[in-house]
Amino acid sequence: MKLNKRPAIVTGLLLLFIIAGILEYKGMIWHNSLFAAKYKVRGIDVSHYQGKIDWDKVAGSGKWNFVYIKATEGKDLTDEYFKSNWEQARSNGMRTGAYHFFTTQSSGTEQAAHFMEEVPYEKASLPPVIDIEISPDKDVAHIQNELTVLANGLEQHYKQRPILYVTYDTYNAYIAGSFEDYDIWVRDVLKPPALRDDRAWIFWQYKNRGHVSGIDAYVDINVFHGNKADFEARFKSSK
Repeated sequence: MKLNKRPAIVTGLLLLFIIAGILEYKGMIWHNSLFAAKYKVRGIDVSHYQGKIDWDKVAGSGKWNFVYIKATEGKDLTDEYFKSNWEQARSNGMRTGAYHFFTTQSSGTEQAAHFMEEVPYEKASLPPVIDIEISPDKDVAHIQNELTVLANGLEQHYKQRPILYVTYDTYNAYIAGSFEDYDIWVRDVLKPPALRDDRAWIFWQYKNRGHVSGIDAYVDINVFHGNKADFEARFKSSK
């Protein structure tokens, strides 16, 4: 009697699909890693969500070319781990930058002043980053004006033009067609980034459930759009 193997094959494939889904949910595998594999300059971004970090282990792994650390949010919130993360990452020889989480509850002037009060000016630092993750239904002209004021203030103080971190929603609502002189850091954990107007990106956050030695929580993983020589050339002024 000839057995029908189709049910067993279907069951096996379904089981593999379930296992793969679980592994991806836990960050053990990540389909986007296939698309990001060609980019060799890699970095992480961290905040208080990662808790206390063993920077000796992070730096000692040799896997990470840069780290961005959350510094501030709005006009008066400072990440509780910023100072220790900043000092320890730098003491372990990592290329560091700080980022500010933009909000709509205060002016660009106030937010710039807060960031500058908390983040030291050090020539070895990467450019400051403005994290734009607000709702896309705000008044566009107002948001663009406050972002411009904030960005100008940071550039004047740190002698480097800020990088804009965006989601597709915030990019399409507030950045597309404007801020053309600013580098873009885009979040896309599903596929390779593709901005609406085909604008180039400098950093790509491709994974939000990364596992990093020395950190006990999920970590965002990023790549730089270029090779190591490009990275050093782009940020040579910060050395």
